[in-house]
Amino acid sequence: MSDSQASLRRKISSAKELQSVVRTMKALAASSVGQYENSVRALVDYTRTVELGLGACFRKNPATILGVAEEKAKVADAYGVIVFGSDQGLVGQFNDVIADYVLQTLADLPGQAQVWAVGERVHDRLAVAGLPILGLFAVPNSVQAIAPLVGQIQIDSETHRSQSGYTRLYVFHHRPQTGSLYEPSSQRLLPLDLAWQQRMASIPWLSKNLPETLCGGTATLRSLIREYLFISLFQACAESLASENASRLAAMERAEKNIDELLENLHGTFHRLRQSSIDEELFDVIAGYESLAK
Repeated sequence: MSDSQASLRRKISSAKELQSVVRTMKALAASSVGQYENSVRALVDYTRTVELGLGACFRKNPATILGVAEEKAKVADAYGVIVFGSDQGLVGQFNDVIADYVLQTLADLPGQAQVWAVGERVHDRLAVAGLPILGLFAVPNSVQAIAPLVGQIQIDSETHRSQSGYTRLYVFHHRPQTGSLYEPSSQRLLPLDLAWQQRMASIPWLSKNLPETLCGGTATLRSLIREYLFISLFQACAESLASENASRLAAMERAEKNIDELLENLHGTFHRLRQSSIDEELFDVIAGYESLAK
């Protein structure tokens, strides 16, 4: 009986230590979710500024090469794909869901995909599925690390795009939903088609003083497009990180609930064993007293 009680004490102690770890990770995940969601909201004003600049360029010079790029994309054999996943565990089906979504979406697209993966786990999942992986990037561990990652992705993808000649570029990531939920999402970043150009051109200027574009508008337009792509990738990365931590938060909440139930059962079993041991000792004392009395 004492051995059983000692074993239960060890189990209870281990469960409490695990509960402490889970609560710490839960707090970190909750804090990180807010951090990445705030970074996405902080992009709103900057995104608006870039879109105003693009609209000014398109109104100044409506004849652009964007339509030509779109036509080339229709006959291109290859296209680029950027997939945001995770490097760490305790995120449930986070990587499996985005990988399955990527495979399902790419199956309907013509041509051969050229994939860059952000996160070792989604990289392995896509590699096992047979997709050609051109590069692997580490998942940033803070908001400050997102910008360098996005810059490196732009450099690598642009270098490969100029060498291989493809014009289509897609990004896949999870987008956070209400509560701890998320859903896979995709966006075609390139080519920037005529519908997108017309939408940018339709954004009204904020005052009656119309803007002027420098350097004939071409250099300015290219710079603004690079910023637009940077914003799109930054937002995709931040939303993926927010979804990852939301998934981890949900996993920690489930783990905390299971540990609470386990501790309750262990404490109940321990108290029953302890009471049974006490009862046995009392019965022995009473039996000994009765024997002596006789």
